[in-house]
Parts: sequence; structure tokens; C-alpha cells
Amino acid sequence: MQRLLRLLSIFMLCLSAQAGAATIVSGVTLPEKIHLDKSDLVLNGAGTRTKAIFNIYVAALYLEKKTRSAEAVLSSSGTMRVELHVLYKLTAGDFMEAFNKAINDNHAPQEYAPIAARLIHFSRAFRDVGEVDKGSVIVLDYIPGIGTILTVNGKERQRIAGEDFYHAMLKIWLGKKPVQESVKKALLGG
Repeated sequence: MQRLLRLLSIFMLCLSAQAGAATIVSGVTLPEKIHLDKSDLVLNGAGTRTKAIFNIYVAALYLEKKTRSAEAVLSSSGTMRVELHVLYKLTAGDFMEAFNKAINDNHAPQEYAPIAARLIHFSRAFRDVGEVDKGSVIVLDYIPGIGTILTVNGKERQRIAGEDFYHAMLKIWLGKKPVQESVKKALLGG
């Protein structure tokens, strides 16, 4: 009997340790740690983007080390990931329209000009996806020396050079006029 209780205790300890290895946001399970390229990244934060009464997606931000500062993230040159777990079916065009608006809201014309051509290439690649179904996963990785890598449902769609381009993407959620203030706060661990 004591042996059975000991085994049961060990089993419960293992379950509780595994439970701490993930965060659940709006039904989406997010690992606390991931490996990208040559870097180990930690979940900095995650939040749900809503519009009216609809949950649109869960956004998760992975960094080399946690921070609560948007400025620190936006000035970082390390490996990073933003994951978007789609909760509401939309067209890729709807996503890009929202992305473009958020980028325009967070950049003065002189800041926008250097990324404009790359944003057009990114938009074309994203629009080629067509519809983005509920359950889809959109990943924006930044790898130093490579740039931004757009992946949709595990399929690489586009690579865009330049750290400035990825930082422009990050401003969608972390800029002075983020797409949703509560998502910004959540991504920064608040």
C-alpha cells in the first residue's frame, strides 16, 4: 500500500511539473519555452486579440529573456517569435489590412519609407495564403542575419531581411498605438 501511495505521489509530482511547462490562453496551450535556430526562447507573455465580441487570435511573444519593457523588446537584436493562434476565420486580406493599419498608426512617414517595399512583398506572400481558418497558426520569427520569417501552419511563406522590418511588425502589438492595449500589456507579462 505504501509503495502504491509513493508511486501515486511521484505520478502527481510529474503531472504538476508538466502543467507548469505550458500556459493556456483562450483555450490555446502555449509552451513556456521553445527552441528557435540556435536560441532557447521563453514565453514573455500572451493575450487574446478581440474585436467587438469576437476573439480573433491569441498572440504569444517569445524572447531570449523576459522583459516588461516594450522599448527593450523593440530595441532587441536577438532571436524572437510572435505566434498568432487564430480563433476566428478571416481572410488573409483582412489580417493584412489590420496589420497595415497598425503599422501606419505606429510609424511616421520617414520611418515607414525604408520598410515600404518589404511590406509590399510581405503582404503579397500573406495574401497568397487566402483564408486563415480557425485553428491556423501564423508565426513571425526574427533570426539575426536572416530577418523575418513568415510561416503559416508550418509552411514557410516569406523571408524579409532587416531587423527594422521585424521591429515594425512588433509595433503592431507593442507600439505607442498598439492594435489592442490589453494585448500589449499581456505580451509584456502584465
